[in-house]
Amino acid sequence: QDNDIFNFAGSNYGEWTSLSSTWTPKWATSVAGNFYQRGGVNAEKLLSSVTRKDSKWGAVTIGGAIGHDLAVIPKSELFFDLDHGFKISGTTFVRGLELVYSQHWYWYQSSRILALSGAAILYLPREWTFSLGSTGARSTFTGTVADWRPSGITRLGFPLAGWGEKQLSGNIFFAVGTEDFGQVDQIGRFASQTYGGGIRYQLSPRQDLAGFASYQKRTQNRSDLASGLTYAIHF
Repeated sequence: QDNDIFNFAGSNYGEWTSLSSTWTPKWATSVAGNFYQRGGVNAEKLLSSVTRKDSKWGAVTIGGAIGHDLAVIPKSELFFDLDHGFKISGTTFVRGLELVYSQHWYWYQSSRILALSGAAILYLPREWTFSLGSTGARSTFTGTVADWRPSGITRLGFPLAGWGEKQLSGNIFFAVGTEDFGQVDQIGRFASQTYGGGIRYQLSPRQDLAGFASYQKRTQNRSDLASGLTYAIHF
């Protein structure tokens, strides 16, 4: 479940459920259903993907989505991800490195967006992680020329406590960026800074509970207070 509380508009809410299956050591699939409540409108989206894992090239994921959009979410989406990890050493400060690249196309009722993203995740001693990511988004609204907008995020993950199989971990993150938006009668943009953190409680090797909260400060004295909760079962 995700919640967005704005100081300039009505709140947005969302729920989702997903099923991820590993069929063989090399093949996996995922299917998800998303449900949105935005501005008094209820929209839904169905997403699916397939992943091919290779010890030499890493993991390649291809997927797409189709939505009952009602002009508040994308009508359709297409994406692919490349994910490759490197084991460096068990004795150095950086134990491992993971590189991720993704391209995501969104088709809205009156706009098209292409997001190019890259991220690097450093695996540190004692289960700490540090990641840096950046995204360039190309947006095109009806009757306008294309425009590129950058954004970036950094995240620090760390363990908090452990009781046998039960593990508690957390993370903090900071993001900055600019974004274009389109409404019925206007097109504009805003810049933002986001501060947040999350927590994950592993109940058992087959169950975990995670949550996050963030505060986004936008231009024009606007803000977004977001929170979310996820429960996962591993079969």
